Amino acid sequence: MAAEGGKSFARRDRLLEIESKVRNWWEDADVFRAESREKPPGPGEKFFGNFPFPYMNGFLHLGHAFSVSKLEFAAAFHRLRGANVLFPFAFHCTGMPIKASADKLAREIQKFGNPPVFPREVEEQGNEEPETEAEAANNGAPPEKFKGKKSKAASKSGGQVYQWEIMRSFGLSDSEISEFQDPYKWLEFFPPLALEDLKAFGLGVDWRRSFVTTDKNPFFDSFVRWQMRKLKSMGKIVKDLRYAIYSPLDGQPCADHDRATGEGVQPQEYTIIKMEVLQPFPPKMGVLEGKRVFLAAATLRPETMYGQTNAWVLPDGKYGAYEINETDVFILTERAALNLAYQKYSRVPEKPTCLIELTGQDLIGLKLKSPLAFNDVIYALPMLTILTDKGTGIVTSVPSDAPDDYMALHDLKSKPALRAKYGVNDEWVLPFEIVPIINIPEFGDRAAEKVCLDLKIKSQNEKEKLAEAKRLTYLRGFTEGTMVVGEFTGRKVQEVKPLIRSKLSETGEAIIYSEPEKRVISRSGDECVVALTDQWYITYGEPEWKKLAEECLANMNLYSDETRHGFEHTLSWLTQWACSRSFGLGTRIPWDEQFLVESLSDSTIYMAYYTIAHLLHNEDMYGTSRSPIAPDQLTDEVWDFIFCGGPYPKSSDIPSSILNKMKQEFEYWYPFDIRVSGKDLIQNHLTFSIYNHTAIMAKHHWPRGFRANGHIMLNSEKMSKSTGNFRTIRQAIEEFSADATRFSLADAGDGVDDANFVFETANAAILRLTKEIAWMEEVLAADCSLRSGPPSTYADRVFANEMNVAVTTTEQNYHNFMFREALKTGFYDLQSARDEYRFSCGVGGMNRDLVWRFMDVQTRLLTPICPHYAEYVWRELLKKEGFVINAGWPVADVPDLTLKKANKYLQDSIVLMRKLLQKQISGSKIGNKKAAPVTTSTEDNKLVALLYVNEQFDGWKAECLRFLRSRFNNSTRTFTSNEDGEILEAIQNSPVRPNDNFKMTQKLCMPFMRFKKDEAVVLGIEALDLRLPFGEVEVLQENLDLIKRQIGLEEVEVLSITDPDALAKAGSLVRLIQQNPPTPGNPTAIFLSP
Repeated sequence: MAAEGGKSFARRDRLLEIESKVRNWWEDADVFRAESREKPPGPGEKFFGNFPFPYMNGFLHLGHAFSVSKLEFAAAFHRLRGANVLFPFAFHCTGMPIKASADKLAREIQKFGNPPVFPREVEEQGNEEPETEAEAANNGAPPEKFKGKKSKAASKSGGQVYQWEIMRSFGLSDSEISEFQDPYKWLEFFPPLALEDLKAFGLGVDWRRSFVTTDKNPFFDSFVRWQMRKLKSMGKIVKDLRYAIYSPLDGQPCADHDRATGEGVQPQEYTIIKMEVLQPFPPKMGVLEGKRVFLAAATLRPETMYGQTNAWVLPDGKYGAYEINETDVFILTERAALNLAYQKYSRVPEKPTCLIELTGQDLIGLKLKSPLAFNDVIYALPMLTILTDKGTGIVTSVPSDAPDDYMALHDLKSKPALRAKYGVNDEWVLPFEIVPIINIPEFGDRAAEKVCLDLKIKSQNEKEKLAEAKRLTYLRGFTEGTMVVGEFTGRKVQEVKPLIRSKLSETGEAIIYSEPEKRVISRSGDECVVALTDQWYITYGEPEWKKLAEECLANMNLYSDETRHGFEHTLSWLTQWACSRSFGLGTRIPWDEQFLVESLSDSTIYMAYYTIAHLLHNEDMYGTSRSPIAPDQLTDEVWDFIFCGGPYPKSSDIPSSILNKMKQEFEYWYPFDIRVSGKDLIQNHLTFSIYNHTAIMAKHHWPRGFRANGHIMLNSEKMSKSTGNFRTIRQAIEEFSADATRFSLADAGDGVDDANFVFETANAAILRLTKEIAWMEEVLAADCSLRSGPPSTYADRVFANEMNVAVTTTEQNYHNFMFREALKTGFYDLQSARDEYRFSCGVGGMNRDLVWRFMDVQTRLLTPICPHYAEYVWRELLKKEGFVINAGWPVADVPDLTLKKANKYLQDSIVLMRKLLQKQISGSKIGNKKAAPVTTSTEDNKLVALLYVNEQFDGWKAECLRFLRSRFNNSTRTFTSNEDGEILEAIQNSPVRPNDNFKMTQKLCMPFMRFKKDEAVVLGIEALDLRLPFGEVEVLQENLDLIKRQIGLEEVEVLSITDPDALAKAGSLVRLIQQNPPTPGNPTAIFLSP
């Protein structure tokens, strides 16, 4: 088994040998080649699935393998069923990460030499062994476990991790690394390695259709240019000024896939209130004389400005006075000033100019005039809970409606020592009272005061209580509040809020300001800002387009409600998306070539490109080998003809046979049936794909399904290079084999929650698969010893039925993308059925036909998950013709559910008898001397069992069941009435009542009714039947030999409890039967010495 500690790797190596042999068979026969057919496919006749092409800045890892395995298992299932399957795969190189890493490498060489000599302190950081030594011990191969304490984000961002060291971890020598200063070297190096690893993984891909993105591939470059021109001609791409998350270092917007941290973070819009600092300025601010100076307070609630009593500053906070233009100066934090500088609020564009550095203490006591405030003059006061990583570090104070403001002002008023500590004069605080501005139902016009008193908040430091106070008042203030002051008196807050904000902006008393909702770090390592950028945008969210996207979504199979809700939420907020970049790799914007198409905008409809890629590329992923078509022949008219039903391009010099073939390929395969992806792409890529398909493609070509999954953990911990809890696909195959890796991936989980790849499961798979091969070899070698003739025994019938059940349920599980369940029903349960059959057959032996059918069925059912193993068994052991991967789904009869229940009854009865025997042998656990232990039992003394059966409920129990049945809704599995009292009363009034005393009737009936009601909810209405759907006596009689062998009995006699003569046979032990009477489905037994 593949494990550390000197254990043998022979079993793992056997699987690796099998996998290598099988891959050669597949490659020789080109088994995954996908060809369209002349006749359009009917339902289920073709399957086209795809997967977001992975980014090529490193090796593929188990996270990639987990997501792609969902598609791989599904494609293999449909191929096995006989569908014509297209599973293509490509490699994404667009965007900035590769270019950023290449540039970083060049900077390191320039600074530290080639090869670089890094500072000694970096090597010694954390007292860890340097990575270079670990790699040397591995002869230049990637170390077995990634070392270092840096996070994935730090590795992406640069932080203190050198790109040269990252490249060494890929197994590159120093002489090779310097070549990667050229970003296109990455495109030449990593995609072929990824292809190699995926082939070793057994991925059933038509590799002729593979390609890389960017202008390195002239065919795909032409496709993306056409797509962008198409969108622009439809008015879907516009140039505009918009707020965008922006990387100052890269000099361009930073989209989700350009980020090391902060994926999904959007700009947060504030209103900056210009609180004018009145003369005279304090001496430290003398340099600002002659300027208009403002405290710049960021607020989300401009409608509350009427109630200002002061401004808040953080006493030990760091501030600066920044030039906004020739006359105005804003006092705020450096972070906020940097954001403003990229929003055209800086004298020097994109470069904040700080005239003087200040602390919050310097600002306390500043005399202010603030817009809309009823107080002509207010003052800057200290607040201890201000966060300087949000807003501007300056906060307006509205104690009527803001609990934080109310408590901070209350503290200053009631605590002279606090005023003295920060040098606050009484006249700055004491004269200022609450100004009522908004009336909120139940809270009045002094909401903050009321809620703080109700919650008994004593101080501004009670953060949890203050958070609750805000939760109670803020939303209601917006949705239900009414203005009681100002020109909008009597109007709703949510109605006047935008009006007040616009008025403040128009009068020059406020400006609109935006910053990232949370911290965002680009892959180049810098903290992002929000910039007002003049660039190209795709108009997602436009009302009519949004309706089409919603229509498409409504008709898609998304496999889970959580996934659907994720798409619906994204569609509710997604608006214009910046689609152009000035830095990185990719395709140029056709009409504005200073810009590149960003990485999430060139990957929205490329699934269509797969359908014709093999006709363009001539099996060269870069599109550089000789092809019957030249890239410049692919005009917009050609693309429109192929993908959009456009007219035949008469001006094209591409042969008509090729043009028509490309169109036929697209029409045959499209729309795609499924796209499998991590759930993190719902908020961008997958939703973009819906939008672009609805804009460009005809409705019958819109996507049919998306299947989203969670992330993968390793051994219940987050996958992380920094902890060593990380595996590339290559490492996993080397450690476990491809099929054992696939087995563990299937077992990891199927929902949208994070799944768990367990090494122990992979190691167990190695053992299971190799032991199964050995068992089949053993059985086949002794084939003549198997029982011949048609299946005839009860065990035969049960085993045949279990195979029918496995075929039926496993097919449904594969169809529903429930691969963990498919593994259970198609392998684990089938193995258990085989083992049970083997024991049940006894000396008569197993039936040859059934054993051969078992080997055939199990091999096919496991093929999608463990194809190498299955192919080897199919060809080498079972000597079958052709390939198992397209051998067809096993044929099965309709499962006999009654027989399955009967067998479960039999097995449960054997377990029950074993427990009863143990109890009778050991005596009563509570010391009851009447338990009649079998004191004469020894190992040599065989016992006789009397097995008593009651096949039908009668008396008061039958009445209970009849009443319950009349109140049960089988479709919903609920009871229409839970009035158990009605049933008890009816039973008490019936002639079959168990006792004349109602309380005794209640004591007897209630536990029985509760048990049967719970059983009905699980099993359905059959749980309320008076008898089982099979004869209990018949089942037990037919399996007496099995019962005797299982328990070690000399004889077993099956008796009916309704037969008085049968009870007499129990003799003095009849009391045991009376204490534990049999009921339908639950026989009871006593044991006697012969």
